[in-house]
Amino acid sequence: MSGTTRAAVALRRRAAGAGAGANRWVVLLVLCTSLLLVAVDATVLHVAVPAVSEDLRPGAIELLWIVDIYPLVCASLLILFGTLGDRVGRRRILLLGYALFGVASGLASLADSAQVLILARALLGVGGAMIMPATLSILRQVFPDRHERALAIGVWSAVAAVGAAVGPLLGGFLLEHFWWGSVFLVNIPLMLVSLPVGRLLLPESRGERDTGPWDVVGALTAAGGLFGVVLGVKRLGGGEGAGNFLTVVPLVAGVLLLVVFVRRQRRRKHPLVDLGMFARPAFSTSVGCIVLAMLALVGLELIAAQYLQLVLKLSPLETGLRLLPLTLAAMAAGLVGARLLRRFGPRTMVCAGFCLTAAAVVLLMAMGGRDNPGLLLSGFVLLGFGLETTLFGAYESMLAEAPAEQAGGAAAIGETSYQLGAGIGIALLGSVMNAAYAPGVGSVPGVPASASAAAGHSLGEAYEVAGRLGGSPGAALRSAARDAFVHGLHVTLLVSAGLLVLGAVMALRLPRVMQCDGAAGLAAVPGPREVAGSRVSV
Repeated sequence: MSGTTRAAVALRRRAAGAGAGANRWVVLLVLCTSLLLVAVDATVLHVAVPAVSEDLRPGAIELLWIVDIYPLVCASLLILFGTLGDRVGRRRILLLGYALFGVASGLASLADSAQVLILARALLGVGGAMIMPATLSILRQVFPDRHERALAIGVWSAVAAVGAAVGPLLGGFLLEHFWWGSVFLVNIPLMLVSLPVGRLLLPESRGERDTGPWDVVGALTAAGGLFGVVLGVKRLGGGEGAGNFLTVVPLVAGVLLLVVFVRRQRRRKHPLVDLGMFARPAFSTSVGCIVLAMLALVGLELIAAQYLQLVLKLSPLETGLRLLPLTLAAMAAGLVGARLLRRFGPRTMVCAGFCLTAAAVVLLMAMGGRDNPGLLLSGFVLLGFGLETTLFGAYESMLAEAPAEQAGGAAAIGETSYQLGAGIGIALLGSVMNAAYAPGVGSVPGVPASASAAAGHSLGEAYEVAGRLGGSPGAALRSAARDAFVHGLHVTLLVSAGLLVLGAVMALRLPRVMQCDGAAGLAAVPGPREVAGSRVSV
């Protein structure tokens, strides 16, 4: 046995012992439960959007806020709560996140207005920001060997896919039997299980004393910058013009704050996040791939759910079942990801994942006004497997590329990229969808201009306007709106395919092979002090 191998074995044993006696695979199980909690909430609302629209009657911007506020707040606060956990205790922040998740879920289930639901979703985003950084950074801590870590990330990815699958399916089942607020109540049992289990099995850990004081100003600057940028993009996605004051100000302010944050981090002796990691081509490329993959996935899932319910007239439960193959394929990709990565290497794996996803999107452009189960099944399977392959390879390469002493910052950047891509994806693809949809209902014969303008906001609102008009004008508006939505879906898919091809080209900068020995392998293995819980977690 070589010295490198003996050192890796010794460090794995120390990593297992760092969990207060808990086996590292048991720790992985606890972390996956945490991830499941967040993943379910991120997707459970998708099938409930039409029901929420009918009950609370939010405007187009409010509806975007309801869907988008969760990833927006979560992405904004990941660095803040991740670095705070280094100072006050990561398990403490994690358990507080569980508690806040439960309280916010109860508030969301009882919301009687769009404003209350937006507030509750924002609080859920705060709880998610407390929970998410712990998963990857602790995983990096307890699995220092890259082969084992790849397998652990595969399980982690599969659980994320399970959450994505359970969310729409469970949401559809609950909507069949209860009111839309019941979709949020599923978080409470998970929280009640996670709190005692996490308190019992997860060790408390803090950062090293010599990491310097926590940069409160830097954390708040990063949070404000990310919030402003995504808010500006979201307003653009809601149809607001680029010259609108309430769109330009958050966008410009957010960019300026992020510039200030970057300059501040470069000057500080002990930065919150070592931005020098972006100078590594593999690291910066992996982050870019995560953003592009999530941008495509979340936006397409939301639009697909609306297509299935509003165009094909499927029930919420039937919609969840139709989306199930996508997430089952993603689960399969996560479970075989470690083997694929060892055989083909990061470059081929991520590039092929993007290409497979782009092919699936092009295939789905054949969707029309009539149901085609075979087409949807084939497209969703390819889409789920391709996207999860991409995300797996990008996450594993990102963690492996980051030096052990910077693993916490790498985890924060990865999770922020994940959430940022999700938030921007909904806004960007929603903007493309609205731009392609609205002209199709702008001048329907027999329909007043005011009714056409209202119908241009969304397909659901067009159906409501058509119902009020009645007769032949109502039928004409309903048919035009449905055709316009299908056209907008095709344009959106075409844009998504272009972004995915861009991701495939970007992935060519990743390493050709998965290096586990020599200098590269040693750089990925934390030293004894880091394994003890000092600097490997955000």
